[in-house]
Amino acid sequence: MSQPAPLEALQFGWEEWISLPKLGVPAIKAKVDTGARTSALHAFDIETFGPSSKPKVRFTLHPIPGRDDLVIPCSAVIVDRRDVTSSNGESEGRFVIETQMSVNGESWPIEITLTNRGGMTSRMLLGRQALKDHISIVATDRFLQPELSYDVYSTARMRSDAPGRALRIAVLSREDNYSTRRLVEEGEKRGHTVEVINTTRCYMAINAMAPEVHYDGKRLPRFDAVIPRIGASITPYGAAVLRQFENIGTHCVNGSAGIVASRDKLHAHQIMARARIGMPNTAFAASPRDTGNIIALVGTAPLIVKLLESTQGKGVVLAETKKAAESVIDAFRGLKANFLVQDFVKEAAGEDIRCLVIGGKVVASMKRTGAEGDFRSNLHRGGTAKSVRITREERDTALRAARAFNLNMAGVDLLRGETGPKVLEVNSSPGFEGIEGATGKNIVAKLYETIEASVRPAPIRKRRGD
Repeated sequence: MSQPAPLEALQFGWEEWISLPKLGVPAIKAKVDTGARTSALHAFDIETFGPSSKPKVRFTLHPIPGRDDLVIPCSAVIVDRRDVTSSNGESEGRFVIETQMSVNGESWPIEITLTNRGGMTSRMLLGRQALKDHISIVATDRFLQPELSYDVYSTARMRSDAPGRALRIAVLSREDNYSTRRLVEEGEKRGHTVEVINTTRCYMAINAMAPEVHYDGKRLPRFDAVIPRIGASITPYGAAVLRQFENIGTHCVNGSAGIVASRDKLHAHQIMARARIGMPNTAFAASPRDTGNIIALVGTAPLIVKLLESTQGKGVVLAETKKAAESVIDAFRGLKANFLVQDFVKEAAGEDIRCLVIGGKVVASMKRTGAEGDFRSNLHRGGTAKSVRITREERDTALRAARAFNLNMAGVDLLRGETGPKVLEVNSSPGFEGIEGATGKNIVAKLYETIEASVRPAPIRKRRGD
């Protein structure tokens, strides 16, 4: 087996610019301390997470002294925990991590202890272990290696160059189904920690200064991102929990407002109408005296009568004649149920198209065909699915529909009508089983790619006078 090429000899002054690429730190000044064995990095909000067999640590740092407006979140595997005695004789237990240090195009692994150096000029110390044998120290000079600049923190490159790092992600779900299991499986495969949180068991401390979410008697830790899988039956409470995470500042894949709007079918159709998104003719009325009028507004039979709270094809009835439509409407009114009346798009022939939108792109699409004799194409009702190539107009319609609700992830269901695509529904919590099976695509991986891009450190905000 070939041996790695030896590193070229380097000269360090008593202070040098270095980078820690795997921690997402492109530039930091480090003071050389040959009296210390292990290097030390400024860190605060230090928190352990992950399995006990391979624990990890999350922390944040201000790489620029005096600039608390830039916060870089970092995470790494814990390799040790040591008691370190400082120059003033105080002993402190510190977590030890291993990461790559880069200088002048060369990189090598170093061990780092984590400690709060907020009151010190140097945010990092380089100990003997990091210097190795190929580095000589010139104690009278500084910056003998190429100088970097803090300007990297004020450019858009900060996002594109940030490395993959372990994230802590919460999945708000009450169900142990395919979609929830895939989110856990794929997230852990990418090195993240994914925790499934039962939405209804969350409770909240609502205050202006320190909003919190509690669970099972404890305050939930800080999450990098939340993936909401909120069931239709608990939409109001689920949205309240999600709003609390939004108040804390956690990245939420879908926002509470978009989820609430998409679940209210009447409100959803009003939003799509305002955005000029194609949909079947739709009418709504509260008074039984208006039954004939709303039927006339939609058109002639056959018609669709749909409960506002319907999901997975439940509460959706096809009325073949005007008399049948009147009977169904009377029955729904007798149950004091809210419903819509819609035109039946005959040319769709019991088929619809599910477009899955993630991060502003249609990442997959499938055609769903209803079971024999059923006009509904829902897979939960025995329908079948296969991958389908969509038109540019269909793609644009799906993207506009997701954007109208400000959803980063949405299942947009549309029909192929004679006058163009018509959106039936925008699902803010789409399932993954059917579309992954039909298309063979790793949809969940694409979702994690958008999450990883969204929670990378943001560029620094310039202050007046800089």
